[in-house]
Amino acid sequence: MPHPRVVAIDYGTKRVGIAISDPLKMFAQPLGTFDSAGAVDALKSVRDTDGLDCIVIGWPLSEDGKEGVATRRVDEFVRRLRNALGKMTVVRWDERHTSEAARDGLKERGQSVRKGGANGKSPTEAGRLDQAVAGLILQEYLDSIGATGSLA
Repeated sequence: MPHPRVVAIDYGTKRVGIAISDPLKMFAQPLGTFDSAGAVDALKSVRDTDGLDCIVIGWPLSEDGKEGVATRRVDEFVRRLRNALGKMTVVRWDERHTSEAARDGLKERGQSVRKGGANGKSPTEAGRLDQAVAGLILQEYLDSIGATGSLA
């Protein structure tokens, strides 16, 4: 395929936010929010329709930069992706502070991102935030490869 895409994933135990690049790998846009099985299906669809160059997955390090339970969960999801998609380049991207930055960006656009209740958000707000985080991760990655000219 002439212009395979790059996707980014914000993995969570309840929802998986996914963002996709444009064909030229310059801009990130939301693809959707899915459960983990739906996320795998969505990625298969991208692979089969547009081609999939690589997957950038948010790597949830602790504030002090250490791996823990959350990174092990993401690693298990990466194994599931590789089993479902075949050999695939996966880039782990430090996602510290991306939720706060995405929340701030949504607020600036006038979109609700309340705190409180079950995980602080309605399902729609939570899904919007997950997509925004994936978009932010992807845009950071795209900006970094734009500067270097190479993936991963």
